[in-house]
Amino acid sequence: MQDAKAQPEGMQRVTAALRAVGHPHAPQLLDDAARTAQQAADALGVQVGQIAKSIIFRRRSDDVAVLVITSGDRRVDEKKVDALVGKTGRADADFVKARTGFSIGGVSPVAHATPPVVLIDRELFRFDEIWAAAGHPHAVFRLHPQDLAKLTGNAPVADVVQAGT
Repeated sequence: MQDAKAQPEGMQRVTAALRAVGHPHAPQLLDDAARTAQQAADALGVQVGQIAKSIIFRRRSDDVAVLVITSGDRRVDEKKVDALVGKTGRADADFVKARTGFSIGGVSPVAHATPPVVLIDRELFRFDEIWAAAGHPHAVFRLHPQDLAKLTGNAPVADVVQAGT
């Protein structure tokens, strides 16, 4: 791994958060951007489903960020999310950056500026190993789906995706 000081700021926060809990896999920088699940999968040589996408929604009742960590080959069903956490809406880039501290395309499941409400897609558990963004569009880290619960404060695992995706 490269020197943490040379890492982009968001990646430094993720690296520190992973170190703090003894996570065995440090973030790594990819040569090319991995702003989409497909780009990340191609760069890593893994299935697109192994990419843990961090999708941010805006809960309408209190303006809290809702983080849905979903498998890269699935689409989030907003009605299922709403049934679990209350009515949500789309989060624009400014909201995402303000609440998470990350830009869209690099939102990590950990080290958010403000702790979000978190849901973990059960579809991620189809895989032994998954990859998530590490605070920058070029940065990722390896983990097991089971690690997400520990890394997110025991967020619930739920059915949050559209049928047939």
